[in-house]
Amino acid sequence: MALWGGRFEGQASPLFKRFNDSLRFDWRLVRADILGSKFWAAAIQRAGVLTADELARLTAALDELDAEAQKLGPALGEQGDEDVHSWVERNLIAKVGDLGKKLHTGRSRNDQVCTDLRIYTVDAIIDLKEGVRAAQRSLVGLAHRERGVVMPGYTHLQRGQPILFSHWCLAYAEMLDRDAARFDDALRRVALLPLGSGALAGTAYPVDRERLCREMGLVAASRNSLDAVGDRDFVFETLACCAMASIHLSRLAEDLILYCSSEFGFVTLDDSVSSGSSLMPQKKNPDSLELTRAKSGRIMGALVALATVMKGLPLAYNKDLQEDKEPLFDAVEHLGLTLAMLPPVLDTLKVNRDACRAAALGDGTILATELADYLVSKAGVPFREAHDIAGRAVRLTLSTGTPLHKLSAEQFRSIDPRIGPDVFAALTPEAAVAKRDVLGGTAPDRVEKQIADAAQRLGVKLA
Repeated sequence: MALWGGRFEGQASPLFKRFNDSLRFDWRLVRADILGSKFWAAAIQRAGVLTADELARLTAALDELDAEAQKLGPALGEQGDEDVHSWVERNLIAKVGDLGKKLHTGRSRNDQVCTDLRIYTVDAIIDLKEGVRAAQRSLVGLAHRERGVVMPGYTHLQRGQPILFSHWCLAYAEMLDRDAARFDDALRRVALLPLGSGALAGTAYPVDRERLCREMGLVAASRNSLDAVGDRDFVFETLACCAMASIHLSRLAEDLILYCSSEFGFVTLDDSVSSGSSLMPQKKNPDSLELTRAKSGRIMGALVALATVMKGLPLAYNKDLQEDKEPLFDAVEHLGLTLAMLPPVLDTLKVNRDACRAAALGDGTILATELADYLVSKAGVPFREAHDIAGRAVRLTLSTGTPLHKLSAEQFRSIDPRIGPDVFAALTPEAAVAKRDVLGGTAPDRVEKQIADAAQRLGVKLA
C-alpha cells in the first residue's frame, strides 16, 4: 500500500519500486515503528483527534501487529510494501478499518522514520555497550589468570622493553573502556524525540511533545523541526563509535594473530575458535581473529558511506536519507558479532609462559635501557651519556654473539669502568618490570591494582 498515491494517476514501474522500496531492510524498525505509533496515538488522543475507545482499539491492534511481526522476522521484508510504515499502516487498517487511517494525523513519514531509527539506535547502543563490557571482563579475567607472565613490549614491531602480559591485556581493556564511554556519550544525543516535527515545519495539532518525550523514555524533544527530520548526525556518531571500537578490536586481533604464530608462539587459540586447512594438515588458522580484523574495514566503510550521503544535502528531508539505514544495520550487526566472538577467544586462550619469558630476554639487548638506567641511578651518569654507553654494550653483544646479560664483568668494565658486578641483578626481565613502579606502569604491584580496580568497575569476580 502506497501512502502517497492521491496526486498520481499512473503506477510506479517495477524497476522504480525495486529501486525505491526499503522494506527489505527497514523491516528491522517494525518494533520501533509500532512502539512510536502507540505513543503517537495516545498523544493525538489527548489532542482531541481520537476518543478513548479509538485509542484502546488502535493500541490493541498495534499489539497484535507487534506479535505478528515478531513471528515473521526477516520474512516481513518480503511482504511487498514500500517500507515498514506502509506495512504497519496496511495491516492496521485491515484490523480496524478506517480508524487505522486516523493514526497518521499530524505525523509525517519524515518524523516517523527518524523516531523509529532513534529508538532502534538507542537499543543498539545499549546492546553494543554491553558487548564492549563483556569483552573487557574477559580481558581482565585473562590478565588475572596470567599475572606474573613476562613478555616483550614492542614499538615498531621490534622488541622494546619487558612488560607483563597482564599489562598488555589491560591496555586493550582501557581502549574498550573509552569505547563504552563514547557510546554512553553518544546516547545522550541519540535519545532525542523528533516525533511531532511533521514533514519539516512541525505538527498542526496541539501535541504535548515534552510529555510524549517523557513517556517514551527519551532525553529531550528536538528543538527545531527542520533539523529533526533532515539530520542524521546521530547515526553518523553511532557509526563513529562503532568504527573506533572495531579499530581497537582489530588491533587486538592483529597482536594475537602474531602471538599465536610459530614465529612468536606466545599463545595458542582454542580449537573451538580456529579452523584448519583443506590442503595442509598441520595448519591451525586464527579465523576468528582474522575476521575480527577484516570486519573493522567493513564498519569503517559504513561510516564513510554515510558521510558521503550527508555531505551535500539541503534541508530538510531528502530520499538520500534512506541510505542511512543499511550502513547502520550492517555496522551494528557485525560489531555485535565481533564483540560476541571475543570472550570465547580470550576465555579459552592458552599462554606459553616460557616462550613469553624467553622472548622477553632473548639476546639481552631488550634490557639495554636497564643498563642505561643502572648507570644513571648508580653513578649519576647523564641519561644521554648512559644511553650511548648502553648502545656500545649492544654493539659488543652483536659483534661477539654473547647475550648482553652474559657479558663478563671485564667486558662491561671495558665499555665503561663505572659498570660494576652488581649490574647483573638489573639485567633480568623481572627486574626490568619491577622498576616500572609508577601509576600506569607494568610493575607487578601496579598491575595487580589495575586488575583489581578494573574488576571492581566491571563486576568481575577474581578467583
